[in-house]
Amino acid sequence: MSQISQTGTASFTAQETAGQTGTNDSFSSVDTDSFMKLLISELQNQDPLNPTDNAEMIQQISQIREIGATDQLTQTLSNLSNSQELVTASGLIGRTVQGLADDASPVDGVVDRITVETSEDNNSRSVKVHVGEKTMEIKNIREIQTG
Repeated sequence: MSQISQTGTASFTAQETAGQTGTNDSFSSVDTDSFMKLLISELQNQDPLNPTDNAEMIQQISQIREIGATDQLTQTLSNLSNSQELVTASGLIGRTVQGLADDASPVDGVVDRITVETSEDNNSRSVKVHVGEKTMEIKNIREIQTG
C-alpha cells in the first residue's frame, strides 16, 4: 500500500499521511481525519475481484479507535495537568516566594493572588503568581518559604 490514487487530483502516500516524518513504517503522527481519508481512498480504489479481507478491515478499524483513544487520553492528561498546576498555585497564597518575574527581574515576597491567562495564539494556559506589583509564571518560582 505504498500509494493510493483517487480520481481527480488527490493522491495519498504513506509518507504524506504520516506527516513527512521520514519513517514510512511509523504512523504515530497520523490523525483521525488523515487516516479516514486514506481508508476511504483505499476502499474506493480496491480491486473488485480481490477486495480487502475482513481481518485487514478490522485491523484498520482498530487503528482508528486507537488513534481516537490516544487523542482523548492526551486531552484528559493535559486537563489534569492544568488543574494540578492551579491547585499548586492556590496553595501558594500567603507564602513567601522567590523567583523571576515576567519582566526578568527578581521577585521576593508574599503571594497575594494568582491568575490564569489563556493565549489566543495557541490556546495554551499559564498560571501566574502575583507578588505585589510583580507577576511571574509558576514555573519561574525558585524558592517557597512558609509564612
